[in-house]
Amino acid sequence: MVVDKSLVPRWLWNLVGEKFFGPCKVHGSSRKNEKNVYCLECCASICSHCVPLHASHPLLQVRRYVYHDVVRLADAQKLLDCSLVQPYTTNSAKVVFLKQRPISRLFRGSGNLCATCDRNLQENYVFCSISCKVQHRMARKIRPERQLLPSYDSVRRSRNERGDSGTNGRAETSPLPVSRLNSLWSTTLTVTAEFARKKRSSLDPVLHRPQQCLPIRDIAVFMSRRKGVPHRSPLY
Repeated sequence: MVVDKSLVPRWLWNLVGEKFFGPCKVHGSSRKNEKNVYCLECCASICSHCVPLHASHPLLQVRRYVYHDVVRLADAQKLLDCSLVQPYTTNSAKVVFLKQRPISRLFRGSGNLCATCDRNLQENYVFCSISCKVQHRMARKIRPERQLLPSYDSVRRSRNERGDSGTNGRAETSPLPVSRLNSLWSTTLTVTAEFARKKRSSLDPVLHRPQQCLPIRDIAVFMSRRKGVPHRSPLY
């Protein structure tokens, strides 16, 4: 399917084509350096160690579900229209797939199918992923601001028209709650450290409990507690 990239915003086109959860080249020697955050301002994937450098940029957290990239439906709805995209539930939260997934079956089903890749869907849904909806809309040359991107682009245009630069000349943050990933990351580390401290303090009385010596007779009984020599029962 031929897609006119000029009709797609750069941040969206890079989002559905980006490879996530690979190692970050900048923080290759650090732990937890997988790239699971997408910066909408830089149109690139970053790791958790890169988040402080993008504190003033709108960020989107990408997750994994059955070995595929997903985003929370609540976060995606703030950026684009996710109606008609089938959601899935994981960890009590609804998510939508970013990219088209390979189909293992070679035959075409007779039920409700994705309009782009012919994947079986539930009723009332037309697309299996955000990528499929983007390709379908762009192939039909539907302007993105009409049916695909009602939120993020309008916010950016209004911000540029007002000339707001935020505090200290920095751009405003996105309405996405995931733009606060840095503070959430610090909070998680604090909670983990607090939990470890409480657990260690609860174990201190046990570890430092004075040992009681057993009397000599108890030690003798304990040491002689062995199986005796077997004796055969008498024959009658």
